[in-house]
Amino acid sequence: MSKILIADDDPNIRELVRALLKSGGFEVIEAADGADALEKSADETPAMAIIDIMMPNMDGYELCRALREYYENLPVLMLTAKAELPAKVKGFELGADDYLTKPFEGDELLLRVKALLRRYKIETSQVLQIGRLTVDRSSYSVSNGGVREDIPMKEFELLFKLAGFPGRTFSRDGLIEDIWGYDFDGNERTLDVHISRLRERFPSEACGFKITTVRGLGYRLEVLQ
Repeated sequence: MSKILIADDDPNIRELVRALLKSGGFEVIEAADGADALEKSADETPAMAIIDIMMPNMDGYELCRALREYYENLPVLMLTAKAELPAKVKGFELGADDYLTKPFEGDELLLRVKALLRRYKIETSQVLQIGRLTVDRSSYSVSNGGVREDIPMKEFELLFKLAGFPGRTFSRDGLIEDIWGYDFDGNERTLDVHISRLRERFPSEACGFKITTVRGLGYRLEVLQ
């Protein structure tokens, strides 16, 4: 049973979220402020954190920054009354994965929690099955029908990133930063060239998936039925 950390200085919100999560089959760790949450996360090792922004001692922004330093693969959902765009942008920049404003629907909270946990489970997996292709991060190899193929590292990293979130659209800038790093100073066409090579290497008819161009945004991998 997954443990979820709730950090909110409002006891009524904590009680509501606790009841919702327990109804969904989760264990709950409660904290009344950011400092308390950070201490309890070290003792309990939660699978996910739901945190408010405006808290005493350590606010949600600082808590999110600290959790990201200690836990690379911890989903963070910000649950707050601050609905302004700058607040959301700051949260995402500090490492938040999702953002839900108060008041909220209980069903939506549970759906977002389950979606984030599912996404991280896929992302942290060493082996992905996409269509007829098996992508193994432990050996950096790709196989189709048992036939193994070694591909260039950047192509592998790009494929694994897209395959980890089938159906999700990734921006061009986001993919470049994730695969080539923030200090990449090469030509933007580098991404397009690698996408083209993956399409040629793994044709959709033979592999059961395709990489789609989302005009004006970026790319997504789609599994074919």
